[in-house]
Amino acid sequence: MARLILVCGPTGVGKTTYSLSLAKDIQAIKFSIDPWMQTLFSKDMGDLDFDWMMERVNRCSDQIWQVSEQILAIDGNVILDLGFTTKEQRDVFSNRARALGLEPEVHYLDASTAIRKQRVDKRNTEKDPAVYAFEVTDMMFDFMEPRFEVPDEVELKHGRKISQ
Repeated sequence: MARLILVCGPTGVGKTTYSLSLAKDIQAIKFSIDPWMQTLFSKDMGDLDFDWMMERVNRCSDQIWQVSEQILAIDGNVILDLGFTTKEQRDVFSNRARALGLEPEVHYLDASTAIRKQRVDKRNTEKDPAVYAFEVTDMMFDFMEPRFEVPDEVELKHGRKISQ
């Protein structure tokens, strides 16, 4: 049976690292939003405008879903590392999965702000291509911090919370 896993958590929590490891473990195709956004829109981005950014994230997510749907239809596993900052974003993909007869799994990663900030600083310095798409500045980190909506028990019913 195909699996659709939505990986979420605040900035710097390790979503991409976790997704890479999980993809190997369960033989899944992983999609991460950061390289898509970097390649397609970074040159057009001025000031941090959440609405502008989310409109483009949604465009990329729709394209990613079209491919994911094909993978799921042939019983493949898909991991979506698309940020999933809001419950609304997670609900869109959860509902799409249910329309295919699948129960989505939400994997919520959590770590303290201090640990996440250290990870971002390390990623910015090391620039490991496996997890680095662009520099996350302090301004970006602080901008996104209050916008993440923690999944509730209903969302995590078929998923898990991973504290790091």
